[in-house]
Amino acid sequence: MTQAEIKLSSLLLCEHFGEIVEKVGTQLIRMGGQTLWMIAHNTGMSLDQVRKALCVLIQHNLVMFQQQKRGLVEYEAQRSRVLRILRYPRYIYTAKTLYSDTGELIVEELLLNGKMTMSAVVKKVADRLTETMEDGKTMDYSEVSTTFTCLADTHFVQRCPLPPEGSESTETLPSPAPTLVCNEKDMYAVPKLNLIGKGKRKHSDNTKEDGERAGKRSKKDTESKEPPPDSGIYWQVNIDRFHQHFRDQAIVSAVANRMDQTSSEIVRTMLRMSEVTTSSNAPYTQPLSSNEIFRLLPTGYNISKQILDQYLTLLADDPLEFVGKSGDSGGGMYVINLHKALASLATATLESIVQER
Repeated sequence: MTQAEIKLSSLLLCEHFGEIVEKVGTQLIRMGGQTLWMIAHNTGMSLDQVRKALCVLIQHNLVMFQQQKRGLVEYEAQRSRVLRILRYPRYIYTAKTLYSDTGELIVEELLLNGKMTMSAVVKKVADRLTETMEDGKTMDYSEVSTTFTCLADTHFVQRCPLPPEGSESTETLPSPAPTLVCNEKDMYAVPKLNLIGKGKRKHSDNTKEDGERAGKRSKKDTESKEPPPDSGIYWQVNIDRFHQHFRDQAIVSAVANRMDQTSSEIVRTMLRMSEVTTSSNAPYTQPLSSNEIFRLLPTGYNISKQILDQYLTLLADDPLEFVGKSGDSGGGMYVINLHKALASLATATLESIVQER
């Protein structure tokens, strides 16, 4: 990491979390993995301050930990993750364009808090939306829950890793650093919550309601002690999925500039069909048949199957090779060469910079 990147990371940590967290985070970025005692010694801070700072950094996925062979726990900064704080506004804006204000606030709350349960996010977002509504209108928990489910289905939010079940035993001493795991099948599985209620406003002009609320406060406090149904299931923003979305947008825009709007819409449809089934690091998408692409084209594009096949052939024969043909079954099997597309975009960017100079 360059000195400029270290300085930028330090400024970001200080702005978002304060000086204490900034000192601990910068120390880990500069020196690499260190134990709790080493961090306290090198920063001149107390163990309690270091512990609290590490809790904040771990909560926001900026520091990871692992147990050494000697039994000590070593903490290491996620350097690239710290720099991605700069992109938080873009993640939030993307969620707004895809899932309206509700999606925007869900992603914003998760980014602000690092990890949260679904029930906590739904209630907090419903309250915030109710605050912006006209008097007498409220936001139902069910509506926010539906949007949260859509974000999980499209992999923009995901479950956080947890200690494996049965790892704690009364016969043996607990490990100082539990190994966190996450089942891929459950990573985007939304728990079944029967959230019934509406968002509440912080300030009410009705003093009578305030008095009734104060009178029933003790009863509500006893009810709130019961754990929520999704207790222990925490969620976080899937940053890689947002980057995949940005990559897909760049590819679609490049195809539109090179050919036409119809070609870009065909590529957009292929990317949308593969966005959940294809890894963000995969060199190409899953093979898609011409018949599948034709069925899922937007209704606004009234093109025949024959014209679609002609467009796919033109895309496959293009020298940039954004689209490749991988078989003849199902009317022809096609893939998008993601790595070649990104390489072409990078080359075009460099060439334009050279021409400008």
